[in-house]
Amino acid sequence: MLISLGNDHAGVEVKKHIESFLREKGISTSNKGYDGEESVDYPDYIHRVAEEVEEKKADIGIIVCGSGNGAAMTANKHQGVRAAVCWNKEIAKLAKQHNNANVISIPSRFLEKKEIEEIITAFLESEFEGGRHERRVKKIPKQ
Repeated sequence: MLISLGNDHAGVEVKKHIESFLREKGISTSNKGYDGEESVDYPDYIHRVAEEVEEKKADIGIIVCGSGNGAAMTANKHQGVRAAVCWNKEIAKLAKQHNNANVISIPSRFLEKKEIEEIITAFLESEFEGGRHERRVKKIPKQ
């Protein structure tokens, strides 16, 4: 499995923690995020993750910004990307089970490292349920 990671200035430390956490689990990552200290524009980094997921160069994406919202909005502009803002493990499970999310957006300013680990674990361990949810997910792309 390859997970593409992206972040802005508000997510540098969280992204580094996520990289380490995934490495410990034996999961490969692709760092498309920012690693500096100056303020940057999140779309410049989030589009890179969304493109990797969209082009199937990465299995899923994890994106990080202060609130998680701007990152998710950016990623969701790409066809085939279903990004969900996940602030707890229950939301992460439902994002996968009901929405077949392939990108999770982490609000770095509102979560502790342990919570982030729980969110990622819940997402990775969940499966899309299909059924009635499949019909709904197919309606997401604008026809």
